[in-house]
Amino acid sequence: MAGGASTPALIRAVTAAGGFGFLPAGYKTTEALAADLAATDTPCGVNLFVPGPPEIDEATFREYARRIAAEGEPYGLDLADAPLIHDDDHWSDKIDLLVRQPVPVVSFTFGLPDPAALAALRRAGTRTLVTVTSVAEARAARDLDVDGLIAQGTEAGGHSGVHDPRRPAAPTSTRPLVADVVAATGLPVLAAGGVAGPDDVRDLIEAGASAVVVGTLLLRTDESGANRTHRDALADPARASTVVTRAFTGRPARGLRNTFIDRYEAAAPLGYPELHHLTRGLRAAAAAAGQPDRVHLWAGTGYRSATTGPAADVIDRLTSAL
Repeated sequence: MAGGASTPALIRAVTAAGGFGFLPAGYKTTEALAADLAATDTPCGVNLFVPGPPEIDEATFREYARRIAAEGEPYGLDLADAPLIHDDDHWSDKIDLLVRQPVPVVSFTFGLPDPAALAALRRAGTRTLVTVTSVAEARAARDLDVDGLIAQGTEAGGHSGVHDPRRPAAPTSTRPLVADVVAATGLPVLAAGGVAGPDDVRDLIEAGASAVVVGTLLLRTDESGANRTHRDALADPARASTVVTRAFTGRPARGLRNTFIDRYEAAAPLGYPELHHLTRGLRAAAAAAGQPDRVHLWAGTGYRSATTGPAADVIDRLTSAL
């Protein structure tokens, strides 16, 4: 989970409980990723965001920036004149780091990695996974000779891993997606999305998953790096639903419904990471001020089952039906 939620402490706790943790590289400098790897000090995976081409032009970006400008005023932020920023999330530098300091597994989200990067990681002894949201994406990833797939159903919290948000496939629930991807590719498949308890884990394994991925259920644990505003919102009875939105980052993502989404979703363009950079300061300021209606409250549909306490308790509970 990028954005600070998945800490080295969380990865260590999950691993000690019998799971396998992933460090997020997204939104981090290469130096910060290296520091996190050193602090984790246990075998783990790393997730990388696959960069894409610019998706938004200056005029469209500027129109949306002016539309949401009033949201930044309480924090002294001038969103209307914010720069349009496109970056590749330090892609090449992070690949180079992971070749020099190999980890057991690297996973990719938002698209297909280039063959050169895959080849370099294979030579370093790393296994590779690609997040997919449809059978077509799964087949394209299989053709790159990756080691496995992460089948992300529509119930998953946070960003959708859809390869092309301009031409997404019909939303598919995790269980049927897993079964279809296993049948279509023959590769090991990890299931992600909507896990609320041990019955979900058992059902996904029965559908053909080799492993089950969880994120939202760990957000309120002792070792999570999620901010207090996000943690409290997950337990707030008034937060009655999750929705898929691009209002905060310009890319579809599932989170708790709030007033920012209600106000701006209809007008929000696609444009990642440009809109992510536009709203980043706003989201941070609102979270620090305890104002959840201007924060991207990422959460999967199983968010009501997210509990406080040690992460190990969550892992123990999820595996109790196996």
